[in-house]
Amino acid sequence: MRNFNELSEKEILALAISGEEEDGRIYADFAEGLRASYPATATIFTEMAAEESEHRRRLIDLFVEKFGQHIPLIRRQDVRGFVARRPVWQLQPLGVDVVRKQAQVMEMETSRFYRQAASRTSDASIRKLLGDLAEAEVQHEHTADRLMQENLSADVREGEDEAARRMFVLRIIQPGLAGLMDGSVSTLAPVFAAAFATGRPWDAFLVGMAASIGAGISMGFAEALSDNGSLTGRGAPWIRGTVCGLMTTLGGIGHTLPFLIPSFYTAMIVAFAVVIVELGIITWIRWKYMDTPPFSAAMQVGFGGALVFATGILIGSS
Repeated sequence: MRNFNELSEKEILALAISGEEEDGRIYADFAEGLRASYPATATIFTEMAAEESEHRRRLIDLFVEKFGQHIPLIRRQDVRGFVARRPVWQLQPLGVDVVRKQAQVMEMETSRFYRQAASRTSDASIRKLLGDLAEAEVQHEHTADRLMQENLSADVREGEDEAARRMFVLRIIQPGLAGLMDGSVSTLAPVFAAAFATGRPWDAFLVGMAASIGAGISMGFAEALSDNGSLTGRGAPWIRGTVCGLMTTLGGIGHTLPFLIPSFYTAMIVAFAVVIVELGIITWIRWKYMDTPPFSAAMQVGFGGALVFATGILIGSS
């Protein structure tokens, strides 16, 4: 890699050309990835890609005029300190707010880089070139703002935000809630059964850890293999499986950790308090994201938890 202040004017211009080309392709990828769910925002990024193409054309015309037909391939990753662009495939599934923020950061970072680079050179022609590039990026920021205002009315923005919320619920909240409920409720029976059967907190802790981790692995694979998300829109199966598995394990470990306390009755009291907190969190999530009335959610979760808790005590005491 080379330092930016070591580049010639020809190399700086070639670098700017490759940078504009890369940004244009990123915007085109954004548009393609958002088109099905967020058509208005996709239109914005299609127009921004066209703007980048126009910047690239102007830069190429200037390069040909000053240096000839051959443009050396100099990329951002070849120069120290240059702005790196995160690959679009790493942003999957594309979220409308994430993409909007990424675009804003792209324009601001590039403009700032050009201005800082211009301030570090004493060559008048290079300073003018970098200043023109910085101004072009500032104008592109203004263009992006204008396109947002023209294409995203309040109603359209509200609709796309609601669609983004539904996607978040489908891809993160639902598998996470299923895992948390399974981990918090289903592991109650073996943990408390072991506690009452042996009277030893350590034995209950071992059973709880085994049940929690085992349930997490099982639920994770079950969620990941349930569908590939192509028809349901629920996103990448490995993401859903990971979220579900982790939340299942977390739900079980919560009321397992108190059994590290040597005193049996103290451990039981703390574990019971943790169970109440877990059921309260589940109730809040169901009310917040699943539109379940608070009282109804509390009754459903509480009734299910009480049945499983009673089952564990009865089996452990028999």
